[in-house]
Amino acid sequence: CHSKIYRRRNTVERCFNQLKGFRGIATRYEKTAASYEAAVTLASLLLWARSI
Repeated sequence: CHSKIYRRRNTVERCFNQLKGFRGIATRYEKTAASYEAAVTLASLLLWARSI
């Protein structure tokens, strides 16, 4: 039970760490919530594209 939860948590934490590799996301360069969300979405798409 705990190992499944830990595995999921580990996956999420690794994803956040990869997103922090993008300077604009790590420093919250975008000031509005909408543009920050767009930046996170774009970075997530780039990370996904690299993985396939």
